[in-house]
Amino acid sequence: MGMSSGKRETVASRKSAEVEVLAKATRRRFTAEYKRKVLREADDCRAPGELGALLRREGLYFSNLRTWREQREKGELAGLAVKKRGPAPKETNPLAKRVAELEREVARQKARAERAEALVELQKKVSEILGIELKQNADKD
Repeated sequence: MGMSSGKRETVASRKSAEVEVLAKATRRRFTAEYKRKVLREADDCRAPGELGALLRREGLYFSNLRTWREQREKGELAGLAVKKRGPAPKETNPLAKRVAELEREVARQKARAERAEALVELQKKVSEILGIELKQNADKD
């Protein structure tokens, strides 16, 4: 009985040593040149089994060939190139930055004018309470 528990430990330790953690698979990206080369080789395959051997050797699927052939027939040279993934970048208007700056400046000036008007109103109320006469500007009504 004591021997069997010793064997169990070694089997368990061997199993833990055999466990291998694989890195996350990354999507393969094929260059336009590689796609053209594989398509030329696939087009040259005449004997039975040659195409399958080519696909196994290159690690490809028939759907890759079908997609690449469609792109070639449509004349999509860009279709044979690696496409950048994600949303298309938006065109920036060269004046948009200047407009945003001016809008911020206008907002700052409005806030400053409101504070100044509030201070003037406060001064009027304080002068009324204290009974002080304020000078009236000639340009005001």
